[in-house]
This record gives sequence, C-alpha cells and structure tokens, in this order.
Amino acid sequence: MRGPYRRRRVQRPPRMHRFRPAETLGDELPVTRLSVSEYEAIRLADLLGLEHREAAEHMAISRPTFTRLIEKARHKVAQALVEGHELVIEGGLFDYVETLYRCPQCGEISPRPVHQGKRARHGCRSSRWEDLAERFPPDSTERSGHGHARERQR
Repeated sequence: MRGPYRRRRVQRPPRMHRFRPAETLGDELPVTRLSVSEYEAIRLADLLGLEHREAAEHMAISRPTFTRLIEKARHKVAQALVEGHELVIEGGLFDYVETLYRCPQCGEISPRPVHQGKRARHGCRSSRWEDLAERFPPDSTERSGHGHARERQR
C-alpha cells in the first residue's frame, strides 16, 4: 500500500481560476478540474520550458511523479479545449512559496513571500489588497489511487 502523498511546492497561485469557451457564456458546461499542482506542472514544463527533472525539483517531487502529473494535466487541458468544457483550477496538496496580491481598485498584481503580508502600497494608494492564494486553498484531504478520500497525515 502506498504512503501518503507529499505536498507539492507551488511558486504562486494562479491569476485566474476559471476558463470558459466564449461562445457559451450562458450555457451550462461540463467542467474539467485541474488541481493547483497540475497547473504548476504546466507552468513549469510548457510555459517556462523546464526539463522534467528540473521542474520536479522546483515542486519538491520525484521526476517520475512529475511526469505522471504533467501527462494528467495536459490530458485535462486538451479535453477542455477539444470538447468545449469549462476549465476550473482548484484544490490539491501543496504549499505556496509566494503569493500574489491584487489591488481591487486598479488591478495591479504584486508578488510577495507567503508570510510577508499585505503591507505594500502602490500608485493608487489603496490599502485593500486581495490575496489570490485565498482563492486556491490546499485540500485538507487527499485521494488514494483508488478514489477513496482520507485525512492527510503529517
């Protein structure tokens, strides 16, 4: 029997959490769910062009685990694009390295280390920053390979 999943390291939360085909604004669509860890795998391998070994090091997982993760993520994105599904990013077992704060007044986005807080101000002088990491919290449960949920073990 396999042990508990290791928490993956994710650089920062996604800027967006939902993508829909433009032609279906009011329609009910099937939903394809992409975990935050799968999103990070796509960011590292496909956007930044990192080799699987290097991307796995960034996420603090093994290279074979990264390969399985990126293949699953690519399949989900392809399914959403080809079949016209809504793509939703949510959940997973991970820890952020940094977070993104967004100003609700002007839309400026500022990266900060996770534990630094919302102290910064910028050009529009707003003191109300939205922490995007709060939109993508990690799960408190994990899934075994057979689809059964169990509490995360520390």
